[in-house]
Amino acid sequence: MRHYEFYQVEKKPPVAWVYLNRPEKKNAMNPPAWKETLPIFEDLDADTEIRAVIVSGRGACFSAGIDLMAMSAELPELMDNEQKGGVKWRLLKKIYALQDTISCIEWCRKPVIAAIHGHCVGAGLDMATACDIRVCTADATFSLREAAVGFVADVGVLQRIPRIVGQGYARELAYTAKNFDAQSAKQMLLVNEVYDGYEAMMAGALKTAEKIAANSPLAVQASKDVLNFCMGKPVEEGLKYVASVSANIIPSKDLMEAITAFMEKRKPDFTGE
Repeated sequence: MRHYEFYQVEKKPPVAWVYLNRPEKKNAMNPPAWKETLPIFEDLDADTEIRAVIVSGRGACFSAGIDLMAMSAELPELMDNEQKGGVKWRLLKKIYALQDTISCIEWCRKPVIAAIHGHCVGAGLDMATACDIRVCTADATFSLREAAVGFVADVGVLQRIPRIVGQGYARELAYTAKNFDAQSAKQMLLVNEVYDGYEAMMAGALKTAEKIAANSPLAVQASKDVLNFCMGKPVEEGLKYVASVSANIIPSKDLMEAITAFMEKRKPDFTGE
């Protein structure tokens, strides 16, 4: 298995675990954190044995956000006082590249669960909102932090969090940059469940992943594809898209297996074919 500098990947089919693994720096996201997500999630997408992914943090928290000092060498344009056209052009392309390193979680066809404890701040929240499902511990603390440090959040959270919590909460979080706790996150539907401790959360995340993995991979992955496509689009456009997807995956061995299992009064054994 490939070694990564920032992340630790463990495959335990049908579930894979992706750990942010820089605990001595509270999983602050340095250059490898941004570069390694693309190959990781491309690999998980292609691995037919993996049906669900859990993302979590080693150490005291999920992530304290971007490591600005470590990233300064990658983004010297940020400190260029002249900011002429060529500088802006280079910075724009780098921002696009950073966006892709978060969006690749959404692009991965396998459902991704974020299991959050401790701080989930700034870029950590960007990553969490790109996941399909979020759960957390009772001690989790969240912040859409960028306005407090002179940035506009530009790698995805402003586009994704309104779809999760609604415009009112999203704007309050973005404008105030305030910290909010697990119960507030649950109230605004940012997280699905709040657990008493880390072990309980990880067990709960695994239970959900295993339920996902027990279903037809074709149907689950098609559902993620349709849900992603339909965000922000009219119902009619979404209906036409899902009709095309449905026509493309039917018939399948998974469908035949579901019918056979029902007739034989047993659980289906799906292969994703």
